[in-house]
Amino acid sequence: MSGTLFVISAASGTGKTSLVTALLENTDCVEVSVSHTTRKPRPGELDGVHYHFVSVEEFMQRVGEGGFLEHAEVFGNYYGTARANVEKALAADRDVILEIDWQGAQQVRRQFPDVLTVFIVPPSRDALRQRLQNRGQDSDEVIDRRLAGALEDISHYVEFDYLVINDDFDTALDDLKAVVRAARHRQKLQAIRHLDRLQSLLSV
Repeated sequence: MSGTLFVISAASGTGKTSLVTALLENTDCVEVSVSHTTRKPRPGELDGVHYHFVSVEEFMQRVGEGGFLEHAEVFGNYYGTARANVEKALAADRDVILEIDWQGAQQVRRQFPDVLTVFIVPPSRDALRQRLQNRGQDSDEVIDRRLAGALEDISHYVEFDYLVINDDFDTALDDLKAVVRAARHRQKLQAIRHLDRLQSLLSV
Protein backbone atom coordinates (compact mmCIF):
# COMPACT_ATOMS: atom_id res chain seq x y z
CA MET A 1 0.00 0.00 0.00
CA SER A 2 1.52 3.31 -1.09
CA GLY A 3 -1.08 5.63 0.38
CA THR A 4 -0.86 7.14 3.86
CA LEU A 5 -3.45 6.87 6.60
CA PHE A 6 -3.93 10.07 8.59
CA VAL A 7 -5.88 10.67 11.76
CA ILE A 8 -6.84 14.31 12.26
CA SER A 9 -8.24 15.15 15.68
CA ALA A 10 -9.17 18.32 17.53
CA ALA A 11 -11.30 19.63 20.34
CA SER A 12 -14.75 21.02 19.57
CA GLY A 13 -14.61 24.58 18.23
CA THR A 14 -11.09 24.31 16.84
CA GLY A 15 -12.00 24.45 13.14
CA LYS A 16 -10.94 20.91 12.18
CA THR A 17 -13.80 20.23 9.78
CA SER A 18 -13.28 23.51 7.89
CA LEU A 19 -9.55 22.81 7.58
CA VAL A 20 -10.08 19.27 6.32
CA THR A 21 -12.68 20.47 3.80
CA ALA A 22 -10.27 23.08 2.47
CA LEU A 23 -7.45 20.51 2.39
CA LEU A 24 -9.53 18.20 0.19
CA GLU A 25 -10.32 21.07 -2.18
CA ASN A 26 -6.64 21.93 -2.59
CA THR A 27 -4.90 18.54 -2.50
CA ASP A 28 -4.92 15.62 -4.95
CA CYS A 29 -5.06 11.94 -3.98
CA VAL A 30 -6.64 12.57 -0.57
CA GLU A 31 -10.03 11.48 0.68
CA VAL A 32 -11.93 11.32 3.96
CA SER A 33 -13.09 7.91 5.09
CA VAL A 34 -16.88 7.54 5.20
CA SER A 35 -17.84 6.03 8.56
CA HIS A 36 -20.43 3.36 9.27
CA THR A 37 -23.17 4.27 11.73
CA THR A 38 -26.29 2.74 13.23
CA ARG A 39 -28.13 6.06 13.58
CA LYS A 40 -30.89 7.00 11.17
CA PRO A 41 -30.11 9.33 8.24
CA ARG A 42 -30.92 12.98 8.79
CA PRO A 43 -32.68 15.01 6.07
CA GLY A 44 -30.35 15.45 3.11
CA GLU A 45 -27.88 12.74 4.16
CA LEU A 46 -27.04 10.10 1.56
CA ASP A 47 -25.97 6.54 2.22
CA GLY A 48 -22.38 6.03 1.15
CA VAL A 49 -21.72 9.78 0.96
CA HIS A 50 -22.19 11.13 4.46
CA TYR A 51 -22.24 7.74 6.24
CA HIS A 52 -22.76 4.08 5.52
CA PHE A 53 -26.03 3.50 7.38
CA VAL A 54 -26.32 -0.02 8.79
CA SER A 55 -28.35 -1.90 11.40
CA VAL A 56 -27.05 -2.56 14.90
CA GLU A 57 -26.89 -6.26 14.05
CA GLU A 58 -24.72 -5.68 10.97
CA PHE A 59 -22.50 -3.27 12.86
CA MET A 60 -21.90 -5.68 15.73
CA GLN A 61 -21.20 -8.50 13.27
CA ARG A 62 -18.47 -6.34 11.70
CA VAL A 63 -17.06 -5.62 15.16
CA GLY A 64 -16.90 -9.36 15.91
CA GLU A 65 -15.13 -10.00 12.61
CA GLY A 66 -12.53 -7.29 13.30
CA GLY A 67 -13.89 -5.23 10.42
CA PHE A 68 -13.33 -1.82 12.02
CA LEU A 69 -10.09 0.04 12.60
CA GLU A 70 -11.90 1.92 15.34
CA HIS A 71 -15.44 2.17 16.64
CA ALA A 72 -17.32 3.90 19.42
CA GLU A 73 -20.77 4.42 20.88
CA VAL A 74 -21.94 8.04 20.93
CA PHE A 75 -25.32 8.97 22.45
CA GLY A 76 -26.67 5.47 21.93
CA ASN A 77 -25.52 5.09 18.33
CA TYR A 78 -22.47 3.25 17.00
CA TYR A 79 -19.86 4.69 14.64
CA GLY A 80 -16.90 2.92 13.04
CA THR A 81 -14.22 3.07 10.34
CA ALA A 82 -14.24 0.05 8.03
CA ARG A 83 -10.80 -1.49 7.63
CA ALA A 84 -11.47 -2.87 4.12
CA ASN A 85 -12.50 0.52 2.70
CA VAL A 86 -9.38 2.19 4.07
CA GLU A 87 -7.01 -0.52 2.85
CA LYS A 88 -8.57 -0.45 -0.64
CA ALA A 89 -7.96 3.30 -0.93
CA LEU A 90 -4.39 3.03 0.39
CA ALA A 91 -3.64 0.26 -2.11
CA ALA A 92 -4.82 2.60 -4.89
CA ASP A 93 -2.22 5.20 -3.78
CA ARG A 94 -4.86 7.37 -2.13
CA ASP A 95 -4.21 9.07 1.19
CA VAL A 96 -7.05 8.58 3.65
CA ILE A 97 -8.07 10.92 6.47
CA LEU A 98 -9.96 9.77 9.53
CA GLU A 99 -11.65 12.62 11.41
CA ILE A 100 -11.91 10.99 14.81
CA ASP A 101 -11.19 11.83 18.43
CA TRP A 102 -8.10 10.93 20.46
CA GLN A 103 -9.75 7.75 21.75
CA GLY A 104 -10.38 6.54 18.21
CA ALA A 105 -6.80 7.49 17.34
CA GLN A 106 -5.56 5.17 20.08
CA GLN A 107 -7.54 2.28 18.59
CA VAL A 108 -6.20 2.96 15.09
CA ARG A 109 -2.58 3.10 16.30
CA ARG A 110 -2.89 -0.36 17.83
CA GLN A 111 -4.08 -1.84 14.53
CA PHE A 112 -2.24 0.38 12.05
CA PRO A 113 1.18 1.35 13.42
CA ASP A 114 2.13 3.36 10.29
CA VAL A 115 -0.72 5.86 10.78
CA LEU A 116 0.31 9.53 10.92
CA THR A 117 -1.63 11.56 13.46
CA VAL A 118 -2.29 15.30 13.53
CA PHE A 119 -3.83 17.29 16.37
CA ILE A 120 -5.24 20.78 15.76
CA VAL A 121 -5.44 23.27 18.64
CA PRO A 122 -6.76 26.83 18.99
CA PRO A 123 -4.32 29.69 19.69
CA SER A 124 -5.64 30.30 23.22
CA ARG A 125 -8.34 29.42 25.72
CA ASP A 126 -10.04 32.78 25.13
CA ALA A 127 -10.13 32.15 21.38
CA LEU A 128 -11.65 28.73 21.93
CA ARG A 129 -14.35 30.13 24.21
CA GLN A 130 -15.11 32.85 21.66
CA ARG A 131 -15.50 30.29 18.89
CA LEU A 132 -17.86 28.22 21.03
CA GLN A 133 -19.89 31.35 21.86
CA ASN A 134 -20.03 32.45 18.23
CA ARG A 135 -22.21 29.48 17.40
CA GLY A 136 -24.97 31.28 19.31
CA GLN A 137 -26.75 28.07 20.25
CA ASP A 138 -25.75 27.40 23.86
CA SER A 139 -26.09 28.98 27.27
CA ASP A 140 -23.04 30.10 29.27
CA GLU A 141 -23.40 26.98 31.42
CA VAL A 142 -23.34 24.70 28.39
CA ILE A 143 -20.38 26.60 26.93
CA ASP A 144 -18.48 26.19 30.20
CA ARG A 145 -19.07 22.42 30.06
CA ARG A 146 -18.03 22.23 26.43
CA LEU A 147 -14.93 24.28 27.13
CA ALA A 148 -13.94 21.95 29.98
CA GLY A 149 -14.43 18.95 27.70
CA ALA A 150 -12.42 20.61 24.93
CA LEU A 151 -9.52 21.30 27.30
CA GLU A 152 -9.55 17.65 28.38
CA ASP A 153 -9.34 16.65 24.71
CA ILE A 154 -6.47 19.08 24.09
CA SER A 155 -4.48 17.51 26.93
CA HIS A 156 -4.00 14.46 24.67
CA TYR A 157 -2.01 16.41 22.06
CA VAL A 158 1.16 14.68 23.32
CA GLU A 159 -0.03 11.41 21.76
CA PHE A 160 0.07 12.83 18.21
CA ASP A 161 2.84 13.07 15.62
CA TYR A 162 2.07 16.60 14.41
CA LEU A 163 0.60 19.67 16.08
CA VAL A 164 -1.09 22.42 14.03
CA ILE A 165 -2.11 25.72 15.65
CA ASN A 166 -5.28 27.13 14.06
CA ASP A 167 -4.74 30.84 14.73
CA ASP A 168 -4.75 32.10 11.15
CA PHE A 169 -6.83 29.75 8.95
CA ASP A 170 -4.68 30.03 5.81
CA THR A 171 -1.48 29.42 7.76
CA ALA A 172 -2.99 26.39 9.50
CA LEU A 173 -4.16 25.05 6.12
CA ASP A 174 -0.67 25.49 4.66
CA ASP A 175 0.78 23.62 7.65
CA LEU A 176 -1.69 20.77 7.19
CA LYS A 177 -0.96 20.58 3.46
CA ALA A 178 2.78 20.47 4.23
CA VAL A 179 2.28 17.45 6.50
CA VAL A 180 0.36 15.58 3.80
CA ARG A 181 2.85 16.50 1.08
CA ALA A 182 5.86 15.46 3.15
CA ALA A 183 4.21 12.16 4.05
CA ARG A 184 3.81 11.30 0.35
CA HIS A 185 7.58 11.64 -0.10
CA ARG A 186 8.60 9.16 2.57
CA GLN A 187 11.24 6.84 1.14
CA LYS A 188 9.39 3.56 1.62
CA LEU A 189 6.30 4.88 -0.18
CA GLN A 190 8.24 6.51 -3.00
CA ALA A 191 10.13 3.25 -3.48
CA ILE A 192 6.81 1.48 -4.12
CA ARG A 193 5.53 4.13 -6.53
CA HIS A 194 8.80 4.45 -8.48
CA LEU A 195 10.24 0.95 -8.28
CA ASP A 196 10.78 0.66 -12.04
CA ARG A 197 12.47 4.05 -12.21
CA LEU A 198 14.79 3.25 -9.29
CA GLN A 199 15.69 -0.18 -10.69
CA SER A 200 16.48 1.39 -14.05
CA LEU A 201 18.70 4.01 -12.43
CA LEU A 202 20.63 1.38 -10.50
CA SER A 203 20.87 -1.34 -13.13
CA VAL A 204 24.34 -2.14 -14.44
